[in-house]
Amino acid sequence: MASEQQEEFLTFADEDEVPGVEAGHGKEHWKVIIVDDELEVHHLTRMVLSDFEFDGQRLEFQSAYSEEEARQVLRDHPDAAIVLLDVVMDQDDSGLKLVRYIREELKNQAVRIILRTGQPGQAPEKVVITDYDINDYKEKTELTTQKLFTTIMAALRSYRDIMVIENNKVGLEQIIKSSADLFELKSMKKFASGVLTQLTSILNLHKNALHCNSFAVAKGQEKIYVLAATGDYELSDNDRVENVVPPHVLHCIEKAFRDKQGEFDGDHFTCYFESKTGRENVIYFEGQKSLTEWNRYLIEIYCSNVSVAFENLYLNEEVETTQKEIIFTLGEIAETRSRETGNHVKRVAEYSKLLALKYGLPEEEAELVRLASSMHDVGKVAIPDAVLNKPGKLTREEFELIKEHANYGYAMLNHSNREIIKTAAIIAYQHHEKYNGTGYPNGLAGEDIHIYGRITAIADVFDALGSDRVYKTAWPLEDILEHFRQERGQHFDPKLVDLFFENLPAILKIREQHCDPF
Repeated sequence: MASEQQEEFLTFADEDEVPGVEAGHGKEHWKVIIVDDELEVHHLTRMVLSDFEFDGQRLEFQSAYSEEEARQVLRDHPDAAIVLLDVVMDQDDSGLKLVRYIREELKNQAVRIILRTGQPGQAPEKVVITDYDINDYKEKTELTTQKLFTTIMAALRSYRDIMVIENNKVGLEQIIKSSADLFELKSMKKFASGVLTQLTSILNLHKNALHCNSFAVAKGQEKIYVLAATGDYELSDNDRVENVVPPHVLHCIEKAFRDKQGEFDGDHFTCYFESKTGRENVIYFEGQKSLTEWNRYLIEIYCSNVSVAFENLYLNEEVETTQKEIIFTLGEIAETRSRETGNHVKRVAEYSKLLALKYGLPEEEAELVRLASSMHDVGKVAIPDAVLNKPGKLTREEFELIKEHANYGYAMLNHSNREIIKTAAIIAYQHHEKYNGTGYPNGLAGEDIHIYGRITAIADVFDALGSDRVYKTAWPLEDILEHFRQERGQHFDPKLVDLFFENLPAILKIREQHCDPF
């Protein structure tokens, strides 16, 4: 039989109202946890709020009838918006202990806690409001249908605004954490992928990133190609644009390139970027919900910064491309002076990168070795022609002079702070060192020789033995391979020699692709 307080609580419901139902599928709901040891309180609360709706979302109810049960429900539903909490249940202060549990142990500061009590003498309002982090205090006799409606509406507004602030804070933290990495990335594809990740954070969609589809594309001379994609359209290495970009997205992207501007439209948008050199990029992004004015404002600010970053990245690419061309040209100049024309520099570079990758160096470092190894003999520019191009056997003095090219190369290169030049300095200095310590110029042995020098030594000797020089004819392949077997652990790092033989087909393919013109 209902108590007197429960009878008063029954005034919530009109006679024609029906009990509330749990959340359906396919639509988001506000979660409300009812904690009370009276079954009818749960029933009546659900009934009164059965048709309640706020911001297009209805209520989803979860019930607990004791302090212990409430703790489990709270753990299972950390995204609850409201807790309607009775004070006196299995113990006189069960509700108050739950308040402490929510705020201090669960660290949940967002959920709105509404304390409802039928025994205000057990928990005086002034004391409870002062000592406990609750958001509202109501005696059950106060809560008419309209009062409950007003209380829930106010609590949900507060919760919504708190979550907007919290999500923007989380999104900002994501952006700050990733920004340092983003602007360090040298690959345009990796940069574009970072931009898409940050846009997901800005829109507070990082928790549901799989439900967002986005593309970063670039316009080439003849076609559009994808730099990065997310969601349902993440790219593999072999994906073709036409197999990835759906027609409606391609239409939006082509329109952005044609109009040379982006646009916002419902739940998706495009951003257009054009560099001073005429390079064009478009970002396409679609999410689950329409964009607010605040979203658009954040996107516009972010994209203005991305535009600058794209510009700088393209300029950096141009500088790097120019540097690569200069480095190869310098390497080829050194070879031309010694009348060793052809593709020696290119072959040594490709052999070196292959061995670097097989040794376990990361792609970026292996590419650095490829470029820098082309300058291994740059010091030869300081050797007199008469010695450098002598067709016969060198005298002891002449050979000592030739050996100086390692020191000369190092002296030319070791003053730069650019990573590629520093790597080239190491290679120029150490590519004639031998694993057993009998090489030059410093007689280094084993792993005291930098891995860059050990790698280039194998690449250089393999190619030199297989090429015609002024002082010798090219060796047959089998003689070269036998030489490497004999020099394993003597001239060459044994591990690298093993890798050389394991990947011999790939090495021979490089030699064939870059063979010298006749």
